[in-house]
Amino acid sequence: MKLSTQKRIAAEVMKCGESRVWMDPEFEDEISLAITRNDIRRLVDEGAIQKKPVQGVSRGRARHKIRQKRKGQRVGHGKKKGKVTSKLSGKERWMMKIRPMRKELKKLRDEGKISPRVYRELYLKAKGNAFRNTAHLRTHISERRLSK
Repeated sequence: MKLSTQKRIAAEVMKCGESRVWMDPEFEDEISLAITRNDIRRLVDEGAIQKKPVQGVSRGRARHKIRQKRKGQRVGHGKKKGKVTSKLSGKERWMMKIRPMRKELKKLRDEGKISPRVYRELYLKAKGNAFRNTAHLRTHISERRLSK
């Protein structure tokens, strides 16, 4: 039985699209006899014609992706676009490098392992990018016998 006209009228009555109109197969004969909008409204009230819920887009996959990224996954070479500095700016890289070195120098000075003069000298060298990291800084101090 062709119920396309009833479906169209029902969509207009319920203010939704035709794809969201559901017609009960048990009331098929009754629906086919409904030709006016009032007939359709009555069938909607009876429950013979119903409106399907709006189908949304699931965020399940997106949430999973976010969880993986928090763990540090999905960030390999294949995901990177642009220059090296696009992922981590030059300034941020410098800060990550210099702060631990300055902290180490302050610790050594406060503990009395290096003199304030040596501290100042090494501080300026660190500022001038003479050391790769804190380990390099420590080896420099031990090799030059700058500690007390």
